[in-house]
Amino acid sequence: MQIKPQTVEAVLFFNDGGVCKEMLYPEFEAVLDGMVSMPEFADQQMRVVYVLINTRLQIRAAVFFFLDFNEDGSADSGWNIPLRNLAERTGRGPDLGAGPIRLACRSQCPVSWYQMHLWDPELTQGQNHLVMLRDRIKRNQLGLLVEEDTPQAVPAERLQMVAEDAWYAADSATQTSIRRAETLEQEQRLKAAQLIKQQRLRIASLEQQREADISRLRELAAQQQAKLLDEIAQLRQELLEKEGLVERLQVQLHEQAEGFQKNREEMSRQLRALEQNGRAEADAARAQFDEELRRQIAAAVAEYKEQVSIRDVELAYRNELDSQLQDEIEQLRARCETLAEQSGDRVLERLCALGVAFMAYHPGAGHLTIPLADITRYRHNPLAYAAAKCAVSEEQYKQWVEHYQQPVCIATLSSGERCNMPLDKVETPARFVLGESNCCARHRSQERLRTGS
Repeated sequence: MQIKPQTVEAVLFFNDGGVCKEMLYPEFEAVLDGMVSMPEFADQQMRVVYVLINTRLQIRAAVFFFLDFNEDGSADSGWNIPLRNLAERTGRGPDLGAGPIRLACRSQCPVSWYQMHLWDPELTQGQNHLVMLRDRIKRNQLGLLVEEDTPQAVPAERLQMVAEDAWYAADSATQTSIRRAETLEQEQRLKAAQLIKQQRLRIASLEQQREADISRLRELAAQQQAKLLDEIAQLRQELLEKEGLVERLQVQLHEQAEGFQKNREEMSRQLRALEQNGRAEADAARAQFDEELRRQIAAAVAEYKEQVSIRDVELAYRNELDSQLQDEIEQLRARCETLAEQSGDRVLERLCALGVAFMAYHPGAGHLTIPLADITRYRHNPLAYAAAKCAVSEEQYKQWVEHYQQPVCIATLSSGERCNMPLDKVETPARFVLGESNCCARHRSQERLRTGS
């Protein structure tokens, strides 16, 4: 598909809110060449769309691609995607007013190795990127020249031969249309040339600004270098002074070390003399000290033994007192329990005298009316009381209650888990047989084999 002069190339940038920037393709080429930077996109990967627009502000082709920007806002120098080639070779897309467009995106890419550098537009109700593109181009913020709508073409079967005198008028109309197209093309070229001239002026101004920045940076570097040289000279002078001070201190240290050595030798000589003279006195003092120490130790041991004996007597008395107090506590506790039972029995007797009946429900036994004489026995073990009413043992009644509440097989599988096979519920405890009623048929036969019955 050859790009006609009436077709304009443009580039639009997308962010989360929609189209955030648009420019003509020559401006975009200046961005790619590094002549123009975009600080607002610094250190970002932007979603960009390359579009072909006809003179009626209708999109004819669109390529959705990614573009990385460096930290200084310049475009990635390694970016190289043939946008025009992709727009020419790609498949058809939706109709945006001028027939189906040529659409290149990640899911529809004519060249597979460029697929990872493309992105798919969203086509949802409130976030349709193609609708955003169409509406943005219709605004004509790029200032494109717009061609007025031409009459619709008449089908060939509806054409009729006109009179010969009307032929020249048709030729004049054709020439007018050709001249209009040439005028539009010339205006488009003039506008492109004007844009190129503006870009060149902008590039020249940027070059001048860059030269000024370089000069300023050079002056700043020279000032910093001079400052650093002054600091280095000052540090060298301080280093020389420190080295002289170190040498003087080393001489003083050597002299002091010699004096200390002499003093040490003198002190050692005096110490040896004192040791020889005081050895006998030290032996006598040591013997006297040992005797005094033994005497004090013996006195302390006797005193501690006496204190231990006193503590043993006190401990025995305290243990006897604790035993007596414990017995009194047990007696008081038994008395309290007796009084509590007697008090409760008196309350129950009063309730019975008033005609109150005590009832309790147990599975298998139903609602039991408990006489006053059986209240104490029922309160100590309700389960055993209910089992006696059902004429079974407490253990059998307990197993039946578990079966009644959850009628499943309780046998243990080889994996350690319960079988849990659903069983028919045994309605009365008397008919419940442990190992039969609470086991499935398979585990019931195994239980019989183990018991030999």
